[in-house]
Amino acid sequence: MNAWGAAALVLLIASVPVCLWVAARGSVVRRLAGVCLLSSVVGGVFLLLPPAYQRSSYQDLALMLAVLSPAGTLVFTRFVAGRNRAPEGSEREGGGG
Repeated sequence: MNAWGAAALVLLIASVPVCLWVAARGSVVRRLAGVCLLSSVVGGVFLLLPPAYQRSSYQDLALMLAVLSPAGTLVFTRFVAGRNRAPEGSEREGGGG
């Protein structure tokens, strides 16, 4: 294992459990922050792997993650925001009956 592989391993061991803990607990905003931070950490790991294995094709994974991660964040936000809204036509205010 060279220095690039060791750096990727340290990044994984140090930050992924913290990101998963934040994504599993707390408010919706903190969970979203944990998921965003996890995607950034994994992107950094994917950038450290190509020099570790001398394969430039692994950089494509980092590029794909960088493109798809914001879209995934928007989908997650839309899903969570959609659960808190009432369906159209229903009354949540409890108007007399």
